Amino acid sequence: MADTSTVSTLDRIDRALERIEAAAAARTASTAALQKRHEKLRARMAEAVSALDAVIARESEA
Repeated sequence: MADTSTVSTLDRIDRALERIEAAAAARTASTAALQKRHEKLRARMAEAVSALDAVIARESEA
């Protein structure tokens, strides 16, 4: 039978592993959210640049 110290140590290791796994999962979710925000921002910036190009083209024609 394992002594109390060994069981306590193993319990602490198990809890630490659970915290690490939870942190890794949170980071993965955070990274995915950041990537989605980046894609939206990139699309909006492309639209803005396109609109500016159109304004510049109209002014050049005038």
